[in-house]
Amino acid sequence: MAIKSKNFCIVLSSPSGAGKTSISKQIIKQDKSIALSISCTTRPKRRGEYNKKDYIFLTDQKFNLGIKQNDYLEYASVFGYRYGTLKQTINSFFKKKKDVLFDIDWQGYQQLKQSNLEVIGIFILPPSKKELVKRLKTRARDTNKEMKKRMKLVENEISHFPEYDYVVINENLKKCVNQIVNIIESERLKKHRLVDLTKFVNKFRS
Repeated sequence: MAIKSKNFCIVLSSPSGAGKTSISKQIIKQDKSIALSISCTTRPKRRGEYNKKDYIFLTDQKFNLGIKQNDYLEYASVFGYRYGTLKQTINSFFKKKKDVLFDIDWQGYQQLKQSNLEVIGIFILPPSKKELVKRLKTRARDTNKEMKKRMKLVENEISHFPEYDYVVINENLKKCVNQIVNIIESERLKKHRLVDLTKFVNKFRS
């Protein structure tokens, strides 16, 4: 008989270019009991992105209305745009008995930790600054101006790593994904998350 684990939130944070989006996609493929939270954003849609698949794209007016209505579990401003997670999105995943994976920054993580939800935080580091710059240039998604902004924020973002429960270095994607999957499995086995554990153990008593 399997003992069920109480669902929780898994936050992946990293400086831009450290690979958390690729890692998130691989984790979702490997573990069907994890759902990826889709954030709302006021950022313009990029080529190849789809509404309600990559992000929920909103106008500033609609995003602000959601703040007034207390619709967001967390929200933050990044590079002049707003990003946020709807409470109803997470509640619907929990009803389906899914753990929820978040691809958000340290600001969102801090807000999530202040909620009533169970949250674990994993900070992903690149193997070196040189490799980080190389990855950002390879994806060729940012203008030179945006690139400079991202690099200025890297030091600040990395300074928040002590606030997280785990730190993983993404030198090899497969290895990094496996490490995070193992972390999640270990978290599921923690006593306080095991539903009806006492009831199960009592069956062995005469």
